[in-house]
Amino acid sequence: MNSTKREEIFRRLHAATAIPKGELEYGSPFELLVAVILSAQATDKSVNLATRELYKTANTPQSILALGTAGLEPYIKRIGLYRTKAKNIIATCKLLIDLHDSTVPQTRAALEQLPGVGRKTANVVLNIAFGQPTIAVDTHIFRISNRTGIAPGRDVVAVEEKLLKFVPDVYKLHAHHWLILHGRYVCKARNPECPTCLIADLCEFRGKTKTPATKQAKKKPD
Repeated sequence: MNSTKREEIFRRLHAATAIPKGELEYGSPFELLVAVILSAQATDKSVNLATRELYKTANTPQSILALGTAGLEPYIKRIGLYRTKAKNIIATCKLLIDLHDSTVPQTRAALEQLPGVGRKTANVVLNIAFGQPTIAVDTHIFRISNRTGIAPGRDVVAVEEKLLKFVPDVYKLHAHHWLILHGRYVCKARNPECPTCLIADLCEFRGKTKTPATKQAKKKPD
Protein backbone atom coordinates (compact mmCIF):
# COMPACT_ATOMS: atom_id res chain seq x y z
CA MET A 1 0.00 0.00 0.00
CA ASN A 2 1.35 3.41 -0.92
CA SER A 3 1.48 6.53 1.24
CA THR A 4 -1.33 8.24 -0.68
CA LYS A 5 -3.75 5.43 0.14
CA ARG A 6 -2.71 5.38 3.79
CA GLU A 7 -3.19 9.11 4.18
CA GLU A 8 -6.63 8.94 2.58
CA ILE A 9 -7.65 6.06 4.88
CA PHE A 10 -6.85 8.08 7.98
CA ARG A 11 -8.32 11.24 6.50
CA ARG A 12 -11.63 9.41 6.12
CA LEU A 13 -11.49 7.87 9.58
CA HIS A 14 -10.82 11.34 10.98
CA ALA A 15 -13.64 12.86 8.96
CA ALA A 16 -16.06 10.24 10.30
CA THR A 17 -14.98 10.65 13.94
CA ALA A 18 -12.62 13.54 14.63
CA ILE A 19 -11.90 12.58 18.25
CA PRO A 20 -12.59 8.89 18.85
CA LYS A 21 -13.04 7.56 22.36
CA GLY A 22 -12.29 4.17 23.82
CA GLU A 23 -14.96 2.17 25.60
CA LEU A 24 -13.21 1.58 28.93
CA GLU A 25 -14.56 3.79 31.69
CA TYR A 26 -12.07 5.65 33.88
CA GLY A 27 -11.61 8.91 35.74
CA SER A 28 -7.84 9.06 36.23
CA PRO A 29 -4.64 7.59 34.76
CA PHE A 30 -4.61 5.06 37.63
CA GLU A 31 -8.18 3.95 36.98
CA LEU A 32 -7.31 3.56 33.29
CA LEU A 33 -4.21 1.51 34.15
CA VAL A 34 -6.23 -0.90 36.30
CA ALA A 35 -8.95 -1.16 33.66
CA VAL A 36 -6.45 -1.97 30.91
CA ILE A 37 -4.77 -4.62 33.07
CA LEU A 38 -8.19 -6.17 33.61
CA SER A 39 -9.10 -5.97 29.91
CA ALA A 40 -6.59 -8.61 28.78
CA GLN A 41 -8.63 -11.50 27.35
CA ALA A 42 -11.82 -9.79 28.53
CA THR A 43 -14.41 -7.47 27.02
CA ASP A 44 -14.55 -3.78 27.82
CA LYS A 45 -18.17 -4.30 28.90
CA SER A 46 -17.22 -6.85 31.55
CA VAL A 47 -14.38 -4.65 32.78
CA ASN A 48 -16.67 -1.62 33.06
CA LEU A 49 -19.22 -3.60 35.05
CA ALA A 50 -16.49 -4.61 37.49
CA THR A 51 -14.73 -1.26 37.83
CA ARG A 52 -17.95 0.69 38.33
CA GLU A 53 -18.41 -1.11 41.62
CA LEU A 54 -14.71 -1.31 42.50
CA TYR A 55 -14.03 2.39 42.01
CA LYS A 56 -16.89 3.33 44.33
CA THR A 57 -14.92 1.64 47.09
CA ALA A 58 -11.31 1.97 45.98
CA ASN A 59 -9.79 3.94 43.11
CA THR A 60 -6.27 4.85 44.29
CA PRO A 61 -3.14 2.73 44.77
CA GLN A 62 -3.48 3.05 48.54
CA SER A 63 -7.16 2.11 48.74
CA ILE A 64 -6.85 -0.88 46.40
CA LEU A 65 -3.71 -2.06 48.19
CA ALA A 66 -5.66 -1.88 51.44
CA LEU A 67 -8.23 -4.29 49.98
CA GLY A 68 -5.57 -6.91 49.43
CA THR A 69 -5.93 -9.74 46.94
CA ALA A 70 -8.79 -11.35 48.88
CA GLY A 71 -10.69 -8.05 49.03
CA LEU A 72 -10.14 -7.20 45.37
CA GLU A 73 -11.11 -10.57 43.88
CA PRO A 74 -14.87 -10.34 44.56
CA TYR A 75 -15.07 -7.15 42.48
CA ILE A 76 -13.41 -8.69 39.44
CA LYS A 77 -14.65 -12.30 39.56
CA ARG A 78 -16.67 -11.75 36.36
CA ILE A 79 -13.40 -11.23 34.44
CA GLY A 80 -11.23 -14.01 33.06
CA LEU A 81 -7.98 -14.79 34.90
CA TYR A 82 -9.22 -12.65 37.78
CA ARG A 83 -7.01 -14.27 40.42
CA THR A 84 -3.80 -13.56 38.49
CA LYS A 85 -5.00 -10.07 37.64
CA ALA A 86 -5.82 -9.35 41.30
CA LYS A 87 -2.30 -10.34 42.35
CA ASN A 88 -0.78 -8.18 39.60
CA ILE A 89 -2.91 -5.14 40.48
CA ILE A 90 -2.05 -5.38 44.17
CA ALA A 91 1.66 -5.70 43.34
CA THR A 92 1.38 -2.79 40.92
CA CYS A 93 -0.25 -0.60 43.57
CA LYS A 94 2.62 -1.30 45.96
CA LEU A 95 5.23 -0.39 43.34
CA LEU A 96 3.38 2.80 42.41
CA ILE A 97 3.39 3.85 46.05
CA ASP A 98 6.98 2.83 46.73
CA LEU A 99 8.64 3.96 43.50
CA HIS A 100 6.40 6.55 41.84
CA ASP A 101 4.81 8.58 44.63
CA SER A 102 1.46 6.87 43.91
CA THR A 103 1.33 8.25 40.36
CA VAL A 104 1.29 6.40 37.06
CA PRO A 105 4.65 6.80 35.28
CA GLN A 106 4.72 8.35 31.84
CA THR A 107 7.40 6.24 30.18
CA ARG A 108 7.04 2.81 28.58
CA ALA A 109 10.07 1.45 30.42
CA ALA A 110 8.67 2.35 33.83
CA LEU A 111 5.18 1.09 32.97
CA GLU A 112 6.48 -2.25 31.73
CA GLN A 113 8.15 -2.84 35.09
CA LEU A 114 4.71 -3.01 36.70
CA PRO A 115 3.20 -6.50 37.12
CA GLY A 116 0.59 -7.25 34.48
CA VAL A 117 1.74 -4.43 32.21
CA GLY A 118 3.16 -5.40 28.84
CA ARG A 119 3.94 -3.35 25.76
CA LYS A 120 0.33 -3.11 24.60
CA THR A 121 -0.98 -2.00 28.01
CA ALA A 122 1.83 0.54 28.34
CA ASN A 123 1.05 1.98 24.91
CA VAL A 124 -2.66 2.28 25.73
CA VAL A 125 -1.94 4.19 28.94
CA LEU A 126 0.64 6.45 27.29
CA ASN A 127 -1.73 7.24 24.44
CA ILE A 128 -5.03 7.68 26.28
CA ALA A 129 -3.94 9.02 29.65
CA PHE A 130 -0.96 11.11 28.57
CA GLY A 131 -1.62 11.98 24.93
CA GLN A 132 1.50 10.35 23.53
CA PRO A 133 1.28 9.22 19.86
CA THR A 134 1.75 5.54 20.61
CA ILE A 135 -0.18 2.76 18.86
CA ALA A 136 -1.11 -0.29 20.89
CA VAL A 137 -1.56 -3.32 18.65
CA ASP A 138 -4.30 -5.65 19.82
CA THR A 139 -5.97 -8.45 17.85
CA HIS A 140 -8.22 -6.00 15.97
CA ILE A 141 -5.41 -3.69 14.91
CA PHE A 142 -3.15 -6.63 14.01
CA ARG A 143 -5.91 -8.05 11.80
CA ILE A 144 -6.75 -4.74 10.11
CA SER A 145 -3.12 -3.82 9.50
CA ASN A 146 -2.48 -7.12 7.72
CA ARG A 147 -5.88 -7.47 6.02
CA THR A 148 -6.01 -3.99 4.53
CA GLY A 149 -2.30 -3.71 3.76
CA ILE A 150 -1.85 -0.60 5.90
CA ALA A 151 1.01 -2.11 7.91
CA PRO A 152 1.47 -5.86 7.36
CA GLY A 153 3.69 -7.73 9.80
CA ARG A 154 4.22 -11.18 11.29
CA ASP A 155 3.90 -10.08 14.91
CA VAL A 156 2.50 -7.20 16.94
CA VAL A 157 5.84 -5.43 17.34
CA ALA A 158 6.47 -5.48 13.59
CA VAL A 159 2.98 -4.09 12.95
CA GLU A 160 3.43 -1.41 15.61
CA GLU A 161 6.75 -0.31 14.11
CA LYS A 162 5.25 -0.09 10.63
CA LEU A 163 2.22 1.85 11.85
CA LEU A 164 4.45 4.36 13.61
CA LYS A 165 6.43 4.68 10.38
CA PHE A 166 3.54 4.84 7.93
CA VAL A 167 0.71 6.65 9.73
CA PRO A 168 0.97 10.39 8.96
CA ASP A 169 2.05 12.35 12.03
CA VAL A 170 -1.14 14.43 12.05
CA TYR A 171 -3.19 11.25 12.62
CA LYS A 172 -0.94 9.28 14.99
CA LEU A 173 -2.51 10.42 18.25
CA HIS A 174 -5.90 8.89 17.42
CA ALA A 175 -4.81 6.09 15.07
CA HIS A 176 -5.08 3.48 17.83
CA HIS A 177 -8.73 4.27 18.54
CA TRP A 178 -9.78 4.62 14.91
CA LEU A 179 -8.32 1.24 14.02
CA ILE A 180 -9.55 -0.65 17.07
CA LEU A 181 -13.11 0.64 16.70
CA HIS A 182 -13.06 -0.04 12.95
CA GLY A 183 -11.90 -3.59 13.65
CA ARG A 184 -14.45 -4.14 16.38
CA TYR A 185 -17.51 -2.93 14.47
CA VAL A 186 -16.72 -2.94 10.73
CA CYS A 187 -13.64 -4.93 9.74
CA LYS A 188 -14.61 -7.84 11.95
CA ALA A 189 -12.77 -11.15 12.05
CA ARG A 190 -15.76 -12.98 10.60
CA ASN A 191 -18.06 -11.43 8.01
CA PRO A 192 -16.39 -8.01 7.71
CA GLU A 193 -18.85 -5.30 6.73
CA CYS A 194 -17.10 -4.47 3.46
CA PRO A 195 -20.22 -3.14 1.66
CA THR A 196 -20.63 -0.39 4.27
CA CYS A 197 -16.92 0.19 4.98
CA LEU A 198 -15.81 3.76 4.32
CA ILE A 199 -12.33 2.65 3.21
CA ALA A 200 -13.33 -0.41 1.16
CA ASP A 201 -12.09 1.08 -2.12
CA LEU A 202 -8.66 1.71 -0.58
CA CYS A 203 -8.35 -1.58 1.27
CA GLU A 204 -6.22 -4.27 -0.42
CA PHE A 205 -8.03 -7.24 1.12
CA ARG A 206 -8.76 -9.74 -1.65
CA GLY A 207 -11.60 -11.49 0.15
CA LYS A 208 -13.98 -8.55 0.46
CA THR A 209 -17.57 -9.49 1.27
CA LYS A 210 -20.19 -8.37 -1.23
CA THR A 211 -23.27 -8.68 0.96
CA PRO A 212 -23.83 -7.03 4.36
CA ALA A 213 -23.32 -9.53 7.18
CA THR A 214 -26.84 -8.94 8.48
CA LYS A 215 -28.27 -10.11 5.16
CA GLN A 216 -25.84 -13.02 4.98
CA ALA A 217 -27.11 -14.25 8.33
CA LYS A 218 -30.73 -14.16 7.12
CA LYS A 219 -30.01 -16.12 3.95
CA LYS A 220 -31.50 -19.57 3.93
CA PRO A 221 -29.34 -22.49 2.82
CA ASP A 222 -30.04 -23.84 -0.65
